[in-house]
Amino acid sequence: MINPARIRILAVGKVRKGWVQEGVALYCKRLPGLVITELKDSTMAKEAEAITAALHPDERLVVLTEEGSPTDSVAFAEQLRGSGSDRLAFVIGGADGLDPVLKARATWRLSLSPMTFPHELARLLLLEQLYRATSILQGGPYHRA
Repeated sequence: MINPARIRILAVGKVRKGWVQEGVALYCKRLPGLVITELKDSTMAKEAEAITAALHPDERLVVLTEEGSPTDSVAFAEQLRGSGSDRLAFVIGGADGLDPVLKARATWRLSLSPMTFPHELARLLLLEQLYRATSILQGGPYHRA
């Protein structure tokens, strides 16, 4: 079982598109306790500093990057189950991506796809997959494989 209260998303930039805001709001309702922390977009180095400063000492760093490990929804759910009671901080970088030093510090480098997505869309996709993982692990009807 995934406890959304043990998951935080650190996202560089704001969601400006209304339809993305609606989707984010929908999944946040479905994942009570999950927190999204927005960080100001800047240079890659300054974003890395802000991300590092925002991380809690007990959080495992998970970065979303196109160089990360691709996974399917069921394997993603199992990876989350395997994290047990660990707190996870999923990080979505800005337009230029994430600083290599930050990527190297991550305990998990995740790729949502080999394609590149705008940070707003990556946030929505991550939320949907977190909700899908919850449904998979609960045996719910949302996921139809």
